[in-house]
Amino acid sequence: MRSLCRHAEHRRASHLICCPHRIITSTCSKMHALFLMVLCAGLWPVGSSSIEYSIEALMDNVLALKVRHGVATKASVPLSCGEAYENQRVLWKKNGEWINPPLEGNQVQVEVKEMDGGNYTCHLGPDGDYLNHTVILVQLESGHKIGQDILTEQSDIGHIHCSAYNYSSFHCTWKRSKLRESASVLLVRAERQSSYSEISCELDADGSGIHCQDASCPHKEEQHRIRLIVYIYIGYYLEVYTRLFYLRDIVRPDALPNLRGNKKEFSWSHPDSWEKPCTYFALQFQVKVVKKGLSCDSTEHIMLEETPETKYELNIKTKKYTFCVRAQDKHTQGPFSPWSFCTANPKSQECVPT
Repeated sequence: MRSLCRHAEHRRASHLICCPHRIITSTCSKMHALFLMVLCAGLWPVGSSSIEYSIEALMDNVLALKVRHGVATKASVPLSCGEAYENQRVLWKKNGEWINPPLEGNQVQVEVKEMDGGNYTCHLGPDGDYLNHTVILVQLESGHKIGQDILTEQSDIGHIHCSAYNYSSFHCTWKRSKLRESASVLLVRAERQSSYSEISCELDADGSGIHCQDASCPHKEEQHRIRLIVYIYIGYYLEVYTRLFYLRDIVRPDALPNLRGNKKEFSWSHPDSWEKPCTYFALQFQVKVVKKGLSCDSTEHIMLEETPETKYELNIKTKKYTFCVRAQDKHTQGPFSPWSFCTANPKSQECVPT
């Protein structure tokens, strides 16, 4: 068992904050948030039945309206332009157009029908300046959806695939479905489950993945899973995807560098991305020899062994072969690294990387 060490004293979290017309990775400090007057679950009568809904403030200026069904639903959402404008004449627009009949007042109720969310802005009088805004995104509760999911699902990994080269950082990716390619990431949250320690993350440039740095000590025994939550939207429709995992289950060492060999002796190095000291974060290596021209993944092999060393002495008679080596965490026995390999050259007696 690996020993425990202290947590890092400072942790930094990076969230995606929604400002007008763009997604950025810092807080909109000059923007006064439209605050939700009552964070509640309400009932709105429709015919002889009632449709339950709830409202969640995801971040400054963004609300998620959670409904059970996307058809024949209505919800009343309370908004406020802000305390600073309590005694001002405030008028409202939706998606850049004046609401008709005019909606006036610092504190108002807006009715959201079915999936018709929007960007609500408040203004100082009919000709006045923009004061504030909030975006209402509609989210269907778990088990309900409209049409195709925003993210495609793979049978073996689900909607989100996560991998790591070490115990300090990880990378998660996702793929938008063909009909939802214009969808945008609103927010990503990563934290240790139960301990609720936030993990610093940065969105990839194309919005299809995220790199995260875990500030907790990599020597510490991993007791809690990581919870990754991705909020992604198209128009004013929001979907939320969650992935739970232990780092130890997704850590896959990088390919082994500096593979060298002659007729009998072979050597290689630990990946630069692997945790140090290497004696503590021990790797074990799988050595495999196949006939020349065959893949390292071939089930037809001349020799297959394991070793804790970064060198190996080969003793075979054939002169035409491919030497393959890969690594895995010795303690967790997680996924293997990609193969590193070279092909024997009978003339020079050297193994040439290919």
